[in-house]
Amino acid sequence: MNKNAIFIGLMAALCTIGCNSHKEEKKEERTFEATQPVVMDTTIVKEYVCQIHSIRHIELRAMEKGYLKTISIDEGQNVRKGQSMFAIMPNIYQAELQRANAEGNAAEIEYKNTKLLSDGKVVSANELALSKAKFDKAKAEINLAATHLGFTNIKAPFNGVIDHFHVREGSMLEEGELLTTLSDNSKMWVYFNVPEAEYLNFIMSADKDKKQKVNLLMANNQQFNLPGIVETIEGEFNNETGNIAFRAAFDNPKGILRHGETGTILMPIPLTNAMLIPQKTTFEVLNKKYVFVIDKNSKIEQREVVVGQALENLFVITKGLKVGDKILLDGLRLVKVNEKIKYNLNDSKKVLTSLDVYAE
Repeated sequence: MNKNAIFIGLMAALCTIGCNSHKEEKKEERTFEATQPVVMDTTIVKEYVCQIHSIRHIELRAMEKGYLKTISIDEGQNVRKGQSMFAIMPNIYQAELQRANAEGNAAEIEYKNTKLLSDGKVVSANELALSKAKFDKAKAEINLAATHLGFTNIKAPFNGVIDHFHVREGSMLEEGELLTTLSDNSKMWVYFNVPEAEYLNFIMSADKDKKQKVNLLMANNQQFNLPGIVETIEGEFNNETGNIAFRAAFDNPKGILRHGETGTILMPIPLTNAMLIPQKTTFEVLNKKYVFVIDKNSKIEQREVVVGQALENLFVITKGLKVGDKILLDGLRLVKVNEKIKYNLNDSKKVLTSLDVYAE
């Protein structure tokens, strides 16, 4: 009876092993999502680092030497055209003007007397001309002395903002010494460098004669509240960088922008018949971009693409794809080249809409 039990147990074990060996786990076949390139008109935004300059930014210097008697403004203050800012002690220049006036009065009296004598044929015409020349010279000396005296009161040549002082009251000034700088910030000139290829695209476009509008992204990552206009392009390229400078003008009524700031110019560039694909459909190998294309037999093909421009979540493709190509939208890490897959072909425009496309 023990022998029968052992036999039955062995048979049961063999049966279990045989049954398990014939069981196969059925692998669930995945269905992938696919889409196609979309050709449409859109607009990209190019970014350029920029330098912000006042439309007028000048150095204020002493035109005469002497002690700085008064500073009637403060650093960072807004001043009006004609407002007095610095006063140099005027005593010497006042005295020179008084002397010039006295000499001028004497020359005038001499000239008038000589003219009376000349009218009476007492002196020659040459003596009258000489007296007239002395009188004219004396008047010129008066004007010169008055000009020197006027230079002791330094006034604002235009409305603007005062910068850092380089001198203090009581300083002994030399002629030409720097006092401060003055910036007219009512309008700002913003300079940014454009590569040669992008310059050529701009200058050869159909819209080259239209005023190109741009926006300014400030250093705090906020956009300036007014748009600017590209007014001019410099005459020469920088041979070292291959760039050329553009200048855009921005009105600055609230004085937010100041001379010397930095920022980023945002220039919209329209693209006609651009081929768009989602960025997530691409992958990179050795600095080259690739996509997985699904052929007519539902097999995976790896294909290199050339990216012309990058938008938010999208790439503009200039080479490597054609209209009607089916590209893998998800599961890029789960497939292999020449592998046959099942897929759902998604509507291309709905895919782009879900990516928040900004297109025209």
